[in-house]
Formats: sequence, structure tokens, C-alpha cells
Amino acid sequence: MFNHSSINSEILKKRAHNLRWASVPEGVIPLTAADPDFPCAPEIAESIARFAKERYFSYGHPEGMPEFKESVATFFQKKRNIPANPAFIIPVDSAAYGIYLISKTFLKTGDEAIIFDPVDFLFRYSIEAVGAVAVPFPIGTNITHMDFELFEKLITPKTRMICLCNPLNPTGKVFTKEELYLIGQLACKYNLIILSDEIWSDIVYTPNVFTSMAAINEEIRDRTITVTGYSKSYGLAGLRIGTVMASNAIHFKKLMDASLHNATIHGANIISQVAVTTALNECDYWLKNFLSHLHRMRDLVVTEINTTPGFKSNSPDGCYVAFTDITNTGKSSQEIHNLLLKNAKVAIVPGLKEWFGEGANGHIRMSFATSEEILKEAFFRIKNTIDGL
Repeated sequence: MFNHSSINSEILKKRAHNLRWASVPEGVIPLTAADPDFPCAPEIAESIARFAKERYFSYGHPEGMPEFKESVATFFQKKRNIPANPAFIIPVDSAAYGIYLISKTFLKTGDEAIIFDPVDFLFRYSIEAVGAVAVPFPIGTNITHMDFELFEKLITPKTRMICLCNPLNPTGKVFTKEELYLIGQLACKYNLIILSDEIWSDIVYTPNVFTSMAAINEEIRDRTITVTGYSKSYGLAGLRIGTVMASNAIHFKKLMDASLHNATIHGANIISQVAVTTALNECDYWLKNFLSHLHRMRDLVVTEINTTPGFKSNSPDGCYVAFTDITNTGKSSQEIHNLLLKNAKVAIVPGLKEWFGEGANGHIRMSFATSEEILKEAFFRIKNTIDGL
């Protein structure tokens, strides 16, 4: 199912944009955007085909298709231990839009929101897009102890929200239940909203265990807005579909009003909701096999990284990206990016502030959601290039 032969490189070169196969020069291997090289589960494509065959593409309900809401609620109930209410679930145009929607709903000009550093740029972008200020909490890349005293000092009278990415892109950290509890307690103490981005929550490697923020306790859940998506787990990035889930009617109404779904200016398309419903209801087997493949690829990539001169990487708890310290090469992240692209014909994401924050300095990120053959070829090229320095 996840063999090299299942990857259709010709289709990827036409369709896989966003720094990937369709966006790089011919002959370049892109270990860039976190998007699988493998095709989705066949059941998903079949359900889309059945829906399309009926030839009706009418307006959907602004709050989402009932079967979509039910399947997502069941997922949260059974797999995340959250007493999810389907009525408080909103399908959105991607998890990225979900992050923006939550920022738009709960922040105004001059407000502050705490983000982790390093973390995906979408948090800072969304916060600043609504006129608020993103306050970085430097968590580091080798996290053995979170400085909660420093965390609390970042909270000011202007703070309105804590933004959590769990598992954390780009480092792959999976937060422990104890860490989540302490973050949640600070939110309760200072009356803050928690934005919990859980798009990576299916991609967690044993013995690590994922815990949803909204599963900690009722008090924390009541101020948590959970956002997730289906691009990482099921390869549906191009369908632009995510979920935002509130825990009470007041937050749900605020989110719906801000979403503009009722005005039909925004909304999640019905085919994407059909796809997600099928993924959640029928494709556990596919996800299980994908995760097993990723576990092996993680171990392969970490070994390759740590035997490359000047490269060093911890083994990520979750996500399918390796965040690699390249400071011992004596070159910057951008210089390594340029060198690998030109000489090794391998594209990576440099650890620049605009991608991940100040804390990413001296690092590069590499995705390993591809075949063993592609990864081995990529590292053969990388090592030949780095050995020549």
C-alpha cells in the first residue's frame, strides 16, 4: 500500500504544488511541504465518484452536512475522549482557515496571543492578519522541560488567547497530559481562549500518547476551540477541508457569525465533506498502515541525518517532518537550502523566521511522507554534497 510502486510521479509533477513536485525544477526531490506522496484510500475516491454520479451539487447547509458533523463528533468522542456535540462542529476551508477564523473571532486590534517558537507560520500570520500581536514563547527544539514561569510572565492584560499546535510542527513534540493541564490552568486563571490545532494528532509514534486539550477536564474544555484537518492523515490537502469545534453554544455562535458561512461568502464544499466522512468512517485501516510506514521512515531518516556530517536531529514524537540542526556545518539554514537545491537536487524548508519563528534558526525541516526509495536517494545526494564541504 505504501510501496514506491504506488507513487505516481507523473501525476505528482502535475498536481503537487506548494513547494512540492509540481513547483520544483525537473530532477529535484522535494522533502518540503508536509503532504504525502501516496494516493488517498480508494474508498475516498469511490465515495466522491458515487456522489458526483448523481449530478447534483446543490448548496450545502452553512453549518455543515449532518453526516459530516456526526462522523467528526464520533471521531472526537471515541478517539479523543471529548464529549463532542455535532451541533458545535463547523466544516471549514482547511485547518489553516480554521486557525484564521478562531483568531478573527476572538481577537481584535491590539490584543495579544501567545504562540510557541518555533511553530508553523500560520499562527503568527493569522494573528497579525486581524491586527493582533503574536507573542512568542521560546520552547526550543530539544524540549525536556517547559518553563511555565516564563510562560506565565508572557501573559499581560492584553492577552486573549493561547495557541497550541499539538503535535508541534516543526519539532514533532507531542505534549504530555501534565503539560497540557498546566497550560490549561493558566488559560483558566487568566480567562483566555485556547486555540488547539490538532491536525497532526493521528501521526504519533509509540510510545508517545496524544491527548486532546479539550479532553483534560470540563473547565479547560469550555474555553478550548479545537481545529483539525485531513491533509496530513488522509492526503486530502487539495480538497481544502478542516474542522473547527467549539465546546459551548456561545463560542459556536461567535465562530459561525465570523465565518460568513451564513452569507455564503465562505463555506466548505460538499464533496470535501463527503470525502472526510468516508475517511473517518471507513479508512482506519489505511491510516494504520500509513502510520506504520511513517514510523519506519522516521527511524530511517533520523539515522541518515545523524550520520551526515554537521547534521543532528532528535527523533520526533509525532508529525512526519524531521527538524534538523545544521549549525555544525558552519552554514546558515538558507545557505544549506541553496546548496542542497543546487548541488544535491533536494529541496528542503530552511528554518527561517518567516516559516517557523526565531527559534528555527540553524535548522532545516525535511518531510518523510514518501517512499523508502525516494528517501534513500535523497540522502545519498545530500551526503555526497555535505561530504564535499
